[in-house]
Parts: sequence; structure tokens; C-alpha cells
Amino acid sequence: MKRRATILAWIGCLILGPGLARAKESQSLTLHEAREIALRNHPRISEAQLLALASKQVITQARAGLLPNVVFDATAAGNGGDNTRIAAGGLNNPVIYEREADGVTVSQLLTDFGRTQHLLNSSRLSSRAAAANTEATKEEIVLQVDVAFFTALKAQSVLDVARQTLETRKFLLSQVAALTTNKLRSELDLRFAQVTYEEGQLLVVQAQKDLDQSFNALATVLGDRSGQTYRLVEEPPQTAKTVDPTGLVDTALSQRPDLARLRLERDAASQFARAQRALNYPTISAIGAGGLVPIRDTAHLEARYAAAGVNFSLPIFDAGLNSAKASEAEYRAKAADEALRDAENTVIQDVRDAGLNVNYAYERLDLTEKLFQNAREALDLAEARYQLGSSSIVELSQAQLNETSAAIDHTTAEYQYEIQRAILDFQIGAIP
Repeated sequence: MKRRATILAWIGCLILGPGLARAKESQSLTLHEAREIALRNHPRISEAQLLALASKQVITQARAGLLPNVVFDATAAGNGGDNTRIAAGGLNNPVIYEREADGVTVSQLLTDFGRTQHLLNSSRLSSRAAAANTEATKEEIVLQVDVAFFTALKAQSVLDVARQTLETRKFLLSQVAALTTNKLRSELDLRFAQVTYEEGQLLVVQAQKDLDQSFNALATVLGDRSGQTYRLVEEPPQTAKTVDPTGLVDTALSQRPDLARLRLERDAASQFARAQRALNYPTISAIGAGGLVPIRDTAHLEARYAAAGVNFSLPIFDAGLNSAKASEAEYRAKAADEALRDAENTVIQDVRDAGLNVNYAYERLDLTEKLFQNAREALDLAEARYQLGSSSIVELSQAQLNETSAAIDHTTAEYQYEIQRAILDFQIGAIP
């Protein structure tokens, strides 16, 4: 594959509007550097990282149910007179003694038949899914950088072709104009030469617009709002080759981080469903309390107190609440499994399509190179025939058009192959 070693394109990343000049100094930018900038600056990556950190806090919350709970208590009470009683409002002991007491209450879950452990397992799996989502997001952003980078290089190369074409047609126009002035060519030849020159101008304008848009897209994926200008350093081209999509499907199914995320989410949903089923199981917990009563009714209260007990709780009737929660969790777990199957089917199709696109891009490389060589030779012959007066300006104009089209097609094919290889690497989870 023929390509210049480096394309130095001084361009402005037009953020505030097309055509706005940038006074900042341009800096070179390689594909590797562009990836690093995007990974640092892109808000989607920051969002995924923050969500992953938040999911780790859920693990701590779930684990707290398995650990002792210690509470410090301080109580002061006064009554309105001797033999004060609370006569209504509850079933608690209504006697109130004047006192000031300080102590601690310790509670510990003994067993809830696995519910809290299942919740902890679910939160751990969800946290791992969030971490996998961060990796999947990074790969998506890297793919966007690769596509934007190669698209910008392609646009710059097309602009170079357009400018060269314009210069060639400008030179031809000047030649035909001189010959027409000397009555050696007709006015028709001059008009045709002017038309081809103006078409060249339109081609340059279109190529410049495409270049500006491509750098706007690159600036966006880099998270750059400053309007920094870059000169892109071209990457060494990959060795062009065909691929076997069938052999890459297993690689994609095992390596894609988004599929890993869905598997972890499915497992987390399954653990949560098991936790919800345990809502109908008993809960056994121990509780103990102790402390001092420095200010008290000495006739009824001692200077210290301590007590301990075990509580057994079993739901008898909840109007179907716990059963509905368990059924909901089961359905969501099954839905997560179906979502994983659907995603795997989509990945299989995407990998096969990406492989076909790479193979097509490879074949197009060779075909467009041959087309360009033939168009170049045809143009040389047409120019020679026109100079000898053996052909018309129409034949020469058509040869120029064919050569320009072939040059753009070949340039596009080179970068399109790079883009399709980047897409295939993403589809199989092999983005570096």
C-alpha cells in the first residue's frame, strides 16, 4: 500500500464556527496521543468511573448487615410527680422514673438464611459489572478517536488531491487561453478549460469543508473545547490482509467487555433474586445493652444495667408483598439473561459484518490502485493527443475527471481500510 510517510496538515480545530481563524500554535498529534487525551478528557469515561466508584460503596452497605451494630445511648427523663404513669398511646411499660443514663446497645444478625449474603454477592457482581462498563466505554471512545483520526487524515489527503488537480487545470487553462489568443484553439476549447478549472475550485471548497468537519469531530471526541490546532502525524500503515470472520467470533464472545458487563449483571440479578426469595425465611438476631445510671430513683433503679436477648422473626402474612418482590426479581434475572443472549447474537453479526468490510476494503485497495494507474496513463495520453491536435478538449477533460476521481478513490480506500480494521478490532475486543 502506497502512502506518504507523514502528512503534515496545519489545520484549525474549528469549535466556534466554520472559517474562524486560530491564533494558537499548532502541535503535532499522533494516534496514540489522541487516544490518551480522549481517555483523560472524555466525560463518558469520567461518568463510568464515578459510577464504578459508587457501586463499590454498595458493597460496604450490603456487608454492614453481617457485622455488629453498636449504638451509644444517653437518656434523661423527669416525671411530673409521684407515681407518674403514661396511661395511653402504647403497650410499653408506662412507669417513668427520673434518671440520667448512658450506655451502649449492640445488635448482631445471627442468621437470615443467606439473604444478606446474597445481597452482598449481588452488590459485588454489580460492582464488577460497573468496572467492565468502564472498560467497554474506554474501548468505544478509542474507536471513535481512531475513526475520527483516520477520517481527518483522509480528508487532508483528498484536499491535497483537490489542490493538485486545481493547479493542473489552472495550468491547462492558461495554455488554452494563450493558444486561443493566437487563434490556435477555438473559443469552445477555452470554455471547456474554464469549466474544468471551476469544477476544480468546487472540489477544493468541498474538500476543505470536509476537512473542517472531520477536525470538529476529532476535537469533540478529544474533549477539547479550547480550539487547539493540530498537525496530525500519520501512523505506519498496517499490513493489508484479509481476515476470517468465523474464527473471530469466539474471540469476540470471550473478550468483549460489554458482554462481560452483561454477564455480571445477569449473575448479580440472579443473586438478588435468591436474596428476595429469602424474605420469607426467619431472621434470628442477638441484642445486648448495658450502661450506667448516675442520676436515678435509688428506690427503683440500680447504678448499672445490663441485658441481652435473642429475637426470632418470621413473616406470617404480608398480603403477598414478599412473594411479589421475589417474583419481580426472578423475572428481572430472566430478562437479564435474555438481554445477554440478544447482545451475543448482535456481536456475532457485527463481527461477521466487520470481517466482510475489512475484506472488501482490502480488495478495494488493489482495485483503486490499478484504476488510478490506468487513469494516470490515460490522462498522459490524452494530454499528448491534445497537444498534437489529435483529440478534442472534451476527451482531455474527461481524462482529467477520471484521473481525479481515481486519485480520490485510491486515497479514500487506503484510509477506509484503516478505519475498517479499527472497527474489527473493536468488535472482537482487541483494541490496544
